[in-house]
Amino acid sequence: MRILLPTGAATELMVKQAAAGFDADVVVTGEIASFLTPHALRILIKKGKYDMVIISGMCTASFEQVERESGVPVYRGPHHAADLALILPLLDTITLSRTVPADEFLAVKKTGDAMRKLEQMEQEAGADFIIRGMKIGGGSRMKVLAEIMDAHRCEALREVVERFFLAGADIVDLGFGFDATPRDVARAFSLVADIDRPLAVDTQDPALIRAALVRADLVLSLQEKNIPLIGSEVAKAGVAAVIVPGDSTLKKNIAMAKGTGIACIIADPLLQPVGSGLVASLKNFKNIGHPLFFGAGNVVELLDADSVGANALLAGMAKEVGASVIFSSERSDKTQGSIREMQRATEMMLLTCDRPYPKDLGIDLLVLKEKRRRREPPVEYETIMTAKKMPDEITCDPKGNFRIGIEGDQIVAVIHGKAVQGRRWQDVLYTILSHGDVTLPDHAGYLGRELYKAELAIRYGRSFEQDGEF
Repeated sequence: MRILLPTGAATELMVKQAAAGFDADVVVTGEIASFLTPHALRILIKKGKYDMVIISGMCTASFEQVERESGVPVYRGPHHAADLALILPLLDTITLSRTVPADEFLAVKKTGDAMRKLEQMEQEAGADFIIRGMKIGGGSRMKVLAEIMDAHRCEALREVVERFFLAGADIVDLGFGFDATPRDVARAFSLVADIDRPLAVDTQDPALIRAALVRADLVLSLQEKNIPLIGSEVAKAGVAAVIVPGDSTLKKNIAMAKGTGIACIIADPLLQPVGSGLVASLKNFKNIGHPLFFGAGNVVELLDADSVGANALLAGMAKEVGASVIFSSERSDKTQGSIREMQRATEMMLLTCDRPYPKDLGIDLLVLKEKRRRREPPVEYETIMTAKKMPDEITCDPKGNFRIGIEGDQIVAVIHGKAVQGRRWQDVLYTILSHGDVTLPDHAGYLGRELYKAELAIRYGRSFEQDGEF
């Protein structure tokens, strides 16, 4: 298979190194590979006999006409020449896209393959029992249980429940503090009763548990003090229960729960936070004989570190001890996004079943760091100018100043009572410029910087302060 690889002078060496060992012609078409035109490619194809052309993924021109005329397929290579070495060895097993850059195409394909595999594995997995159509234990994926603390005081309870399910929660747990009443519990569950997804109640108060049994699918948590008072009612309702140790051991409490007729039992040996016995508590997860509950959320909440890596590592620990349900929380600002992170982490752990490590799975939890850094060719220039310090005193734009903020997932830029709203910084800036609201170049540059900061703040769930550091 003979391949034509048009490239730019800046990346010629890199492309030749990637093409070594392949039947390929590397042809320099100008300084920058992405500037290739259909006319130039048409001439190149006529000079040789090729089975395919792989152009830079950065090219924006359409080569459909060239392909129709020559009969030679023209595929998009990766955005970066440094990634070509990863693409060429795969050509015998895949067909690249004519419109999507190869790195994006392969990433999407690999992710799609991974998600299809996850779906198949979950369909084929057994279960210890089923909660509202969802498998628990038995080789199925760990299920993510997301907590809403003080659900009776949550003003937008239904919206939060729906948001947690959308983020990837398998079970949403409504927690109730000591100030809650049975009426509060009944009202909270009535607001979400028609959501046909698994819901849990989190309280040890028998009266509050009783009020939730009309809708709850799972009770957190039962122990020796409340099992005699509410256990038989939980059993009669056919509700699953998480059993914890108290003054009595976990084994004895499980036996007590079984004695009341509770059939669907999840055991929680109680995971301790870092510094309070995390590692030591893991030994308690052995030889339980029931699906296990792993309280990862408590560990993450009590650790001042970014939640992404912490959730991934805790999901790995949960997999190794054989946990069936993993608890996650977004109680504080620092743990916002944990539910989605934990859902992805459980998927990664399931895909690890046929390999020794959770890497190269097609899905990952890399957010701010790269799996591998690209080594791009150095920028070439003939002269250099040292940047001058920007004056402290700036000239205000005659059109006025903008106030920039974020509302949900939208950037908002306001001038003279008129707002421009959008999700992408470049869309907002383009709209501002097209309406003639900026006259000074440095003001346009400033707006671009601040709007991009606003988009980053939304993307990473951070605060945004105009003119402040990100």
